[in-house]
Amino acid sequence: MEMLAEYIKLHRKVIGVYFLSAVIFGIIFALWKLPVVSVLYGTVIGLFVAVIVLGRDYQRFCAKHKQLEAMVEEIKYTDSHFPEADGRIEMDYQEVIRSLYEEKQQMTNQMTHQYTDMMEYYTIWVHQIKTPIAAMRLQLQGEDSESNRELLDELQRIEQYVEMVLTYLRLDAGATDYVLKQYDLDDILRQAVRKYASQFIRKKIRLVYEPLFCKVLTDEKWFLFVIEQVLSNALKYTRSGEISITLEAPKTLCIRDTGIGIAPEDLPRIFEKGFTGYNGRSDKKASGIGLYLCRRICGRLNHKISVTSKVDEGTEVRIDLNRKALEVE
Repeated sequence: MEMLAEYIKLHRKVIGVYFLSAVIFGIIFALWKLPVVSVLYGTVIGLFVAVIVLGRDYQRFCAKHKQLEAMVEEIKYTDSHFPEADGRIEMDYQEVIRSLYEEKQQMTNQMTHQYTDMMEYYTIWVHQIKTPIAAMRLQLQGEDSESNRELLDELQRIEQYVEMVLTYLRLDAGATDYVLKQYDLDDILRQAVRKYASQFIRKKIRLVYEPLFCKVLTDEKWFLFVIEQVLSNALKYTRSGEISITLEAPKTLCIRDTGIGIAPEDLPRIFEKGFTGYNGRSDKKASGIGLYLCRRICGRLNHKISVTSKVDEGTEVRIDLNRKALEVE
């Protein structure tokens, strides 16, 4: 019925002219006092012909609509296979579409080229900056002192920000190197804990962690980035106490801390890009990118991440790892 209503609306002038003509002829026949049977006979024949003509035209209208509907997705990749134009106006519309398509292709190619150049530049920059960072780390590790340990922690923070830049760019790349398979969760957690071991020691924060003996379907490199970000935030905002890593049924990884917590008004927005909240503004070192990247990566890996927190009591980050194995071949 929707298609029929659209067709009538499109051809309302033609239909209106037909009925107006019928009324005019009816008035003329009445003035000439022609037999009613003759008038009705002519009217029925005219109506019959009109129904046949409009019916066939309506079929063509529906067929063209279906053809154009099927082209909605195809037009994103090609401007060919337009239906045959019925007249000059439709040909003009098709030319406009072709012109817009060519302009869109030029803009897309230009943006792709610019993005590729930017990715290559930042990738080279990240790898080049890692060299002096590694050299500085070796020099600082040569002498064990409190100041050197603090500098090593700051150096690790710089390296973390560099990795965040590269991760941010790679997430928006057309092809991202996900390798999804079964990994030992404890192996991934140990890598993250080992990276921040010096901060645990220096800040005298107790780590509560026992082997979880769990296999998880994920990508090791990307999921490790998420765990590192969560641990980094826990260490940053925990002045004393402990950080615990546990596994809850059915398959949810829980990382809790006894830190300063997150304000209730900030909690709904912590996964927004660039949002730092009260804690970030106080710390003046927060980027507002870490948890945003964690949410996006977990979304790509089909893991659900959530956060609960109470001010002055601590924060709990939960990552649901219960992913269906059917999603990986």
